[in-house]
Amino acid sequence: MTVKYIDLFCGIGGFRLGAERALHSRGVDCECVFSSDIDKDAQQVYHTNFGERPAGDITKIEAEEIPDHSLLLAGFPCQPFSIIGSSKGFDDTRGTLFFDIARILEAKKPEAFVLENVKQLAGHDSGRTLSRILETLDELGYTHAHRILNALDFGLPQKRERIIIVGFRSARSFAWPLSPVPMAPLADILEQDVPPEYYLSDRIRQNRLKACSPSDEPTIWHENKSGHVSKYPYSCALRAAASYNYLVVDGVRRLTPREMMRLQGFPDSFQITSKYTQVRRQAGNAVPVPLVQAVVERVVDAMGWGTCHETTYISVPDQYMMVIEEKAEYGTPQNT
Repeated sequence: MTVKYIDLFCGIGGFRLGAERALHSRGVDCECVFSSDIDKDAQQVYHTNFGERPAGDITKIEAEEIPDHSLLLAGFPCQPFSIIGSSKGFDDTRGTLFFDIARILEAKKPEAFVLENVKQLAGHDSGRTLSRILETLDELGYTHAHRILNALDFGLPQKRERIIIVGFRSARSFAWPLSPVPMAPLADILEQDVPPEYYLSDRIRQNRLKACSPSDEPTIWHENKSGHVSKYPYSCALRAAASYNYLVVDGVRRLTPREMMRLQGFPDSFQITSKYTQVRRQAGNAVPVPLVQAVVERVVDAMGWGTCHETTYISVPDQYMMVIEEKAEYGTPQNT
C-alpha cells in the first residue's frame, strides 16, 4: 500500500524525514501530497532536499484545495494562544494556527495525525489551552493521546522536550515508544576542523573559562537568561531566537551549521543552503528526526499499515482507544 500524507508547518523537513523512515521501516510506501510553510528560506531548503517547494501561508489555503490523505503531520508554531477564551471547543481555537489543522481535519478526515509543539503547551494557562485543543479534537471525532518526549531518549545528545499528540479517526491500540535509545556521544556530533569564524573573541572566551573549567570530554556550555553558565555532555535545546552565546562548544566556539543539523538527527546528506543566521533559526524550529520516527512507527503499527516490530497490544472494546505503556526512564506512564 501507499500511505499519502501532508506536512504542515513543514520547516526544512524534519517531520518528513522521520515519518518516511518510519513508514519505510515498516515496509510501507508513502507519498507526500502536500506541504506548507510560510518561511521562504525554509521553503528553499525543503525544495533543495525533497524536490518540491512547499505552499505558503496555510491560513490562505482552503482545506478543500488540499489533496486527500491518510496521515496529517504538523509541528505547529508555539503561539501564546492568548486568543483562546472561556468557552469550549472548535470555535475557541479560531485565530490560532491550530485552527488551520482543525479545519483540515474536519474537511479531509485523515485516518491519523501526529502533532508536535513545545513542552510548555501542556501547562499554558494552567492546562486550559491544551484542554481546548483536545476538546476540539474530540469534537472532530478523533480519539487521541499526548505525552512529553525528550530527544535525549531517542539517541540525540540534545535535551529537547516536546509534547506529541497522536490521534486516530477510529479506535486503535496505540503504544508509545518505550525503551530509551542510548545517547550518541557528543564527540560523534562535533566537527573536527572548524573555521576560525566560529570561535569566540578572546574576551568572551575568557569570561566563559572563568565560569567553568574545561573537561576531558567534549561539552556544550549553556548560558541562561540570567547569564549563568553550565556545561553538559549534551546540548540544551536549540532555540530559533537564542543569542549567539546561548550554546558554546567547550566554552570557546559556536556550533557549526552541520553540528546543529546533527543534533536534530538530520543526516549529513541533508543539504544546507542558507546563511548561518537562517540555519540557526531553521534548526531551532525543527523537530528531532529520530523522535518523530519512533512515534510514527507506533502510529503505523496501530493503523496496521505495515509489519509490526516488537510491539505488544491487548484487546480492547471498539469504543475505546487504549494507550499501553510501561514505566520508562523519561516519564511516568498514563493510561487513557
